[in-house]
Amino acid sequence: MPAISTRQQQILDFLREYHADRSYMPSIREIQLACGISSTSVVDYNLRLLERDGHIRRSPDISRAIELVGDSEADLVEVARVPILGAIAAGEPIPVPEAGAYAGDDDRESLSLPPELTPRDTDNLYALRVKGYSMIDACVTDGDIVVLRHARDARNGEMVAAWLSMQEEATLKHFYLEGENVRLMPANPSMEPIVVPADSVQVHGKVVAVMRRVAA
Repeated sequence: MPAISTRQQQILDFLREYHADRSYMPSIREIQLACGISSTSVVDYNLRLLERDGHIRRSPDISRAIELVGDSEADLVEVARVPILGAIAAGEPIPVPEAGAYAGDDDRESLSLPPELTPRDTDNLYALRVKGYSMIDACVTDGDIVVLRHARDARNGEMVAAWLSMQEEATLKHFYLEGENVRLMPANPSMEPIVVPADSVQVHGKVVAVMRRVAA
């Protein structure tokens, strides 16, 4: 194989380390940040050189899949990249992506879901950071990231991100339709439910996963 540059060797070393820790490969954005590279386009350029020279293989059919040539355990694994659109907090509407709207956008902050946590139909997923403690008894607390599936309706008991048009605020609660009203129920005994007319509530998504960073 042709000789490789110091930067390309740094990328290869990071790929091996990342895969050894997680059993799947990083995104281009993660490579950029870990290796201190100026842009994702520079990362992609170096990956194309590594592929050309036979150090890696990439699959066009699997999002960001990379295989290290000669590393038998570094198999191609499909990883879902979920865009993080902001925080679930009062004051602004929750932005909701169209299906596939952020495919290939490696500059947007995102969350990579490993295969065992990846739901089907990942085009309709997005993520929000949680602010506050209203869902703490549902194991969702301040600083967590919730992964949601875009939806405009919900069944009773489901945890949803909802926009309250009268209050002009977003909230994360358990949803209950009760006649002409909706009760948005916190999972915190110190907080009261929110009861509002059903036509003043817009469901923006249903929670399908909760991610939490645990400090060492």
